[in-house]
Amino acid sequence: MPAFFTEASADLKALAGLAVAQIGYGDLGNAAAHNLRESGLTVIIGSEDSRQADAARMAGFEAMPATDAAARSPIILLAEPDERLPSIYFEHVAQGLRVGDTLIFLSGYCLAFGLIEPPPFVDAVLIAPRGDGEALRRAYQHGTNTPSFIAVEQDSSGKAWQRALALARALGALRGGALEVTAQQEAELRLFSQQTLLPALHCLITSAAELLIREGYPPEASLLELYLSGELARLLSQGAERGLLNALERMPQIAQYSVLSRIERFTDSKLTRLLEHALDEIRQGKFAQEWTSEYVNGLPRLAALRNRRAAQALWQHEERTRQMRDSAMPKDG
Repeated sequence: MPAFFTEASADLKALAGLAVAQIGYGDLGNAAAHNLRESGLTVIIGSEDSRQADAARMAGFEAMPATDAAARSPIILLAEPDERLPSIYFEHVAQGLRVGDTLIFLSGYCLAFGLIEPPPFVDAVLIAPRGDGEALRRAYQHGTNTPSFIAVEQDSSGKAWQRALALARALGALRGGALEVTAQQEAELRLFSQQTLLPALHCLITSAAELLIREGYPPEASLLELYLSGELARLLSQGAERGLLNALERMPQIAQYSVLSRIERFTDSKLTRLLEHALDEIRQGKFAQEWTSEYVNGLPRLAALRNRRAAQALWQHEERTRQMRDSAMPKDG
């Protein structure tokens, strides 16, 4: 079983007297910077985006160009998106690295697919909360759990684990515990979820909604039943909290029977082959190559895919149903 770390595993003294140079101040970077500061650490923001730098200053952080920030501390937190991180790293971080510096990655993607190869004289660690910046910040503020993955890919200094765990604790990433994985495993697991569960769920919901509407059910009732009521989200939340089987057993008996007696209809060899194909593409680096090409060419396919999906008539029904639902909410004052 992989190692599992909690807040008791970490000592913030491992970071005593050290500031954190954070490169990037986007969604996840914003949350990370605030959590670190509220844990008692000094955070310096490095960004080549003037809007991000201005936002960081407005929030009370010292902000400067990424090259200058990286030179200010041996602890360098890389908070740029996966597609932007390699160019930022090579242009503003790599040349100034010193023996014993620690690079903290929030995603294993660039390490897993060879987009960044840290020099052997630095530590390279991964702290990957399972959720976006909003979820990480909300969990920190409310004292709730945020499960994470953690890894030490290089330990040049002999202090990588102590620093990684201390940073994870300061981020709030140990409140739900952190499971040790490799950067490659983290990246492949995240991509697999994004390319199988999420598209399948999206397709299933929209296909079901279109069928019900074609068969004469009111669009508003169909969408509320399928997902806009929040019932599906609550069931998934209960599955995450209690386990899928335990959550199922808490449902009414007719719902339990409906699920269990029909589940085999959705279990076939074609689905298994689709899942295997998705995992193979990820492991072989084919998706990483595809995404790099897409990004450097200005994201033309992503724009076309968004436009094609947005053209579905279903979204007009969705917007109308959302407005109807929200109109029933009590107004402040």
